[in-house]
Amino acid sequence: MTETDVRSMDLRPRPEPNETNAFFWDAAAGHQLVLQRCDACSQFQYPPDVACVHCQCTELTPTEMSGRATLYSYAVVDRLFHVGFASVLPYVVGLAELDEQAGLRMLTNIVDTRPEEVQIGMPLEVCFEDRGEITLPQFRPRGDA
Repeated sequence: MTETDVRSMDLRPRPEPNETNAFFWDAAAGHQLVLQRCDACSQFQYPPDVACVHCQCTELTPTEMSGRATLYSYAVVDRLFHVGFASVLPYVVGLAELDEQAGLRMLTNIVDTRPEEVQIGMPLEVCFEDRGEITLPQFRPRGDA
């Protein structure tokens, strides 16, 4: 491998799907946002888990979400904490609160906007970044806002 090959590689860490969250990553590969919904209390949850975080029921159904959200909070990352992110500085990490349920939040990147344009309360929509063998759900400002 040449020095040019190493520099062109995407060195950002990637999640590793497992038995509990494979449905989430499989759906993301198809550009769908799918979360667990509890069969007992009907609450959604993220991240995926083996039992409902609200009532501890173990019967959870993967359910497609609308992908619409509101920005609850965010931070602009402008310092290099991992070499893999050197080429994308600065970037925005946010908590997107999904429209389906109050308090249902996803930690995600906010993309397709400049950091200085990001505001708490802005409407968001899911988008997907294909990163090699994994696809990451991320959020961007909603086009209809």
